[in-house]
Amino acid sequence: MYLEKIDGGGESTGHGLIHAVLAFLEDQRLDPTPLNYGFAYRIVSEPAGALAVEVARRTDGGIRLTGPEVEQLGNMIDALAATVAVTPAVEPAPVPPGPVAVAAAETAEAAALVTETLRQVAGFATMVSEMRTETRDFGRDLAERADALERATPVASAGTAIAELARITAAMRARVEIAEARLEQATREASELREQLAAAHDDARRDPLTELPNRRAFEEAVEAITQGPVHVAMCDVDHFKAINDLHGHPVGDRVLRAIGSTLVRECPGHLVARYGGEEFAVLIAGIDVVEAEVLLQRARIAVGERRYRLRESDTLIHGITLSAGMVTIAPGETLLSAIERVDALLYDAKRQGRDRFVRQGDR
Repeated sequence: MYLEKIDGGGESTGHGLIHAVLAFLEDQRLDPTPLNYGFAYRIVSEPAGALAVEVARRTDGGIRLTGPEVEQLGNMIDALAATVAVTPAVEPAPVPPGPVAVAAAETAEAAALVTETLRQVAGFATMVSEMRTETRDFGRDLAERADALERATPVASAGTAIAELARITAAMRARVEIAEARLEQATREASELREQLAAAHDDARRDPLTELPNRRAFEEAVEAITQGPVHVAMCDVDHFKAINDLHGHPVGDRVLRAIGSTLVRECPGHLVARYGGEEFAVLIAGIDVVEAEVLLQRARIAVGERRYRLRESDTLIHGITLSAGMVTIAPGETLLSAIERVDALLYDAKRQGRDRFVRQGDR
């Protein structure tokens, strides 16, 4: 489920897998601990496995897992796997070359990324634990020698105790210097990890072709708005398949990027996202419905008036237009309901001949 949701935007399986791990942890409100990372990785890398099936059953209806449940489920599946492993395994068939082999290689790459993340987190935790142990041992030894010094009356005994204190202190100083160096290195690694996670979080919400926010980012933005009015528009490129068939997919990709940049330019202050395929979504908030309709109509016309040329021959590509629909989300209405309504308006625009904008209430 998580892998499909991430990979739908056109990302590679490798990057999609690590994004799916992060998405699972975020959706379930689980801390990014090594245990939780490993748990999430097993789910998204084996969507048909016993663990993923059980997690899907338990989280059906929006229920989130608890920390104890994660540990319990992991242990339960491990025990089951150990039991199954006793049965002689069937030799797997060799993986044929082609898309399957490519997907396997990308999955291996994603596994390496997850392993490196786990190594950094676990290494930092281990280092902190060792520093605490060394500090505790130093404090204990120092207290013992201090007691011995207080009890020592002869000069020789006092000198021995002082020498022992000096030895312990020098040893601890050396340990502290080593720990400081390790801490500095761990801090750098932690900083790099935070940057990687932030980049992965951003990538999971960005369409790689147009660099626009993707469907997930759009839906999250709509849900985050608490005050109205909120208008949702859907714009679909007319006859886009014909553009791909006639000029090729690379040209079609450039057309999508150009349309996306035009919509962003014409809708300043509002969110434009690539919702999927040749469909763009626009989130318009803070203005009334009349202003929103004027804004969207102006943007749609600007897309049709833009000149699109073939880079190779400077030949104009004619007939690139948008069909669009827009609705205002009603108080208490779900995003799903609003999307269904705006999709119906978009269909009406297509049915009426395309290259047009159908307003709310025109049906």
